[in-house]
Amino acid sequence: MADKDKGPRRVTSFDVARVAGVSRAAVSRAFTPDASVSPKTREKIHQAAKELGYRVNYLARSLTNKRSDLVGVVAAGLDNPFRTLQIEHLARTLISRNFRPILLPTSKEADTSTVIGQLLHYAVSGVVVTSDAPPTEICEQCAADGVPIVLINKGDDIPFVDRIISDDRTAGHLAADHLIDAGTKHLGVIAAPSVSYTARRRSEAFLGRCRQRGVEARLLSVAVNDYRCGFDVASELGSLAIDGVFCANDYMACGVVDRLMSGLNRDDAPAVRVIGHDDIPQASWAAYELTTIRQPCDLQAEQTIDLLISRMAEPNMTARVEFTPVSLIQRRTA
Repeated sequence: MADKDKGPRRVTSFDVARVAGVSRAAVSRAFTPDASVSPKTREKIHQAAKELGYRVNYLARSLTNKRSDLVGVVAAGLDNPFRTLQIEHLARTLISRNFRPILLPTSKEADTSTVIGQLLHYAVSGVVVTSDAPPTEICEQCAADGVPIVLINKGDDIPFVDRIISDDRTAGHLAADHLIDAGTKHLGVIAAPSVSYTARRRSEAFLGRCRQRGVEARLLSVAVNDYRCGFDVASELGSLAIDGVFCANDYMACGVVDRLMSGLNRDDAPAVRVIGHDDIPQASWAAYELTTIRQPCDLQAEQTIDLLISRMAEPNMTARVEFTPVSLIQRRTA
């Protein structure tokens, strides 16, 4: 009765070894990526594990190895569809490389020490910090603990911390050239350069290209790069006689398009040409058909994990920066 009250006994690696007729060490190797074990033995062990309902306890394994196979993904701005897309690709890539992602949502107002504590208590093997997430204190503490870090689309230059940056200079140039070649004469760029590294780089590149080509352009600064700010600032475009605008991201550009299209049929093109950045799934919807600059999340994720793994192998390498290429996707809005 006592055994029954305790519930079913947990299946262990010893049970799998007994059924498969191998050593416990062979079971451990069979569930360790790239470990030395014959295909026949691995298949026999996996079959035994399946029959018994055995699952590897990765957290227990991390206590032995002093480091888990978890990788922390620190992200803010989760209301932006691009962030969802970015995290999905990071997670899929990590899993394909035999890591397990753990998402830690944060914000500029959040208690960074809480995020750090969660990361280090889980003995993560590495950390990826996306744009808009506060990195400096996180990086310093993780570096002190020997945890490799990669920053995505952030300007912080920190020793031994690698960065992946979208090619914002080319993005700004592509947007400006496309609008100018389409015949627009009075251009604007909508961005929150004071709070976003990427928004600042994109807007500066756009304005610089317009100056090179002798076309009038102005910055329409907003508080944050979100839908509501795009919707609100779009009401000013008519009074400023702006006929072409580049938005720092698609999320904001969707707000601009919705404001411009108020009272119009969706088959009509807005009076102002609009270009966004990121190519989120919503950009191709019939409600928007947004011309945009594509930032390929799949490639960016591969670049990020490549840097992370190489940093795990050689933690004392000089900090590196890699750029993610961008391309123009033309649709109805410009």
